[in-house]
This record gives sequence, C-alpha cells and structure tokens, in this order.
Amino acid sequence: MISERLRAWLRPRTAPRRRRRSAAPRPSRRPFLSLTWALIILVMAIVPGLLAPYSPLDINPIASRQPPAFMAGGSWAHPLGTDEDGRDLLSRIIFGTRTDLSIVAASLLLGGAAGASFGMLAGYAGGWIEAVTMRAVDVSLALPTILLALTVVAVSGPSFWLVVVATAFVLWARFARLLRGEVVVWRERDFITAAKAAGAPDSRILVRHILPNVLNTLIVLSTLQIGWIIILEGSLSFLGAGVPAPTPSWGAMVATGRDTVQISWWVAGIPALMISLTVLASNVLGDWLRDRLDPRLRGPA
Repeated sequence: MISERLRAWLRPRTAPRRRRRSAAPRPSRRPFLSLTWALIILVMAIVPGLLAPYSPLDINPIASRQPPAFMAGGSWAHPLGTDEDGRDLLSRIIFGTRTDLSIVAASLLLGGAAGASFGMLAGYAGGWIEAVTMRAVDVSLALPTILLALTVVAVSGPSFWLVVVATAFVLWARFARLLRGEVVVWRERDFITAAKAAGAPDSRILVRHILPNVLNTLIVLSTLQIGWIIILEGSLSFLGAGVPAPTPSWGAMVATGRDTVQISWWVAGIPALMISLTVLASNVLGDWLRDRLDPRLRGPA
C-alpha cells in the first residue's frame, strides 16, 4: 500500500498562480523629447531677440534663396538659409514662434474660458439652459472655420485677432461639450447634494466643489488643442487669411515658399517641419498628462 507521503510526491504539481496585472495601460514615464522641444519653443517665444541673429524683416537681395549651411553653397552666416527676399530663415522662424504661441495663448484664454464657463453652467443647471447651450455648440461645430474666416477676411482684411476669434469660435464649443459631460456626472455626487442641503450657493458649488474635479480634464484638453490651433493658423495663413505680412508666422512662411518649393525647398520645408514637430510634441504631452492625471489609467504602482 502506497503511503500518503508517496502519493503526495506523485501528485502532479501546478505552477503557482501569478499575480494578475491590471488591464489599465501604464502611462509613458519619459516624454523627455517632447518636454525638451516644448521648452525650446517656449524660450524662442519669450526671448526671440536674444536668439535671432538678424531682424526678421531685414531684406538682403544679394543673399536671396541661399541654401542652409548643411547644403552645398550654404553659409553659417545663415544656418537655415534665406527666402526669396534674402531674409534670414532662422530669425523668421524664431520670431514666428512668438506669433504662433501668442495665437495659441489668446485662443485658449478666450475660447477655453468661455467654453468651460458655458459648459459647466449647462451641465450644472440642466433644463433649457443646457438645451440652448448644446444647440449653440452644435451650430458652432457645424460651421466650417476656414470658410468663415475667409468670408470675414474678405470684408475686414487679414489680422492677428481675426485668427484668434476664428479659432476661439470653434474652441469654445469643444470645451463646452466636454465640460458639460463632466459636470453632469459630478453634480449627482453625494458631496454636491450635501453642499446644496447646507445652503451653499450655486456659484460656490461650481467654483469650490466642481471646478477642482474637472480641472484635470481642462488641462489635458487645453494641451491637446495646442497642435490643432497651430495647424489652423498655418492653414489660414496659407490661404491668405492669417497674420498679415510682414509679421513672421510659420504658416505664412510656408505660404511664401510654396511657389518655389522645387528651387528652394527649405523656405517652406523648414517652417512646415517646425509645425509638425510642435504638433507632435503637444499631442504626446497631452496624452502623457491624460494618463498621469486620470487615476483610471495609471495602472499598478
């Protein structure tokens, strides 16, 4: 008769159970390249006069369409080359950074603040206020932004504030729609009901209790909209409805070099590369912030 010890030794052994990992995706921990690029862009926008070797408006016909320094015929006097008027491309890109980021900041402040305010009010109040606000959002999103801007510029002429207003007109609807959905969820929580029962005014509930809970969403949405604003500015400037000449902007520089792209590709190619890299960096940072600020996406420590 086989002993109990022998039976235990002959019994098939199963592998120890492994600890199940959370299905939540782990956030990217090293967006170093995007952060570095964002810092470079910020420095270029804040102190362009200290970084640019020339004035962005200086014309030098002798140096017209000079290639970048890394190409044959190029010179380190103009590291990124010159345009058809002999203006230094590096200097125009540096000063164009300030123009583009100024449009981004003004559009986010105007459109983002208005959209967040209307969205929070609609989500908290409900009823006819919510219905009217959301129908206005639908109308705003249905109108083609570029066509609207071209119509306005045909009447008033291109300007910096035209680009800001056209951008903010679409931004407020995006912020309002998202913030309204967030507030609808938070207004049903127990601490909001308790605050109402304690007699707290609606303005205090919105500012002290709801706003801190939707602030993460507001920050992430703002970051993700940076790339979209830069693309929209470039599109409007490319079509002649953006920042008027001779103010440098990346979109206007692309528009300037589109007719000579086969002869001097760098005039349009380098500003287009700046747009692409900045949009990519802002999207990566937006995704990273979303993963870091949303507890549902953090995964195990």
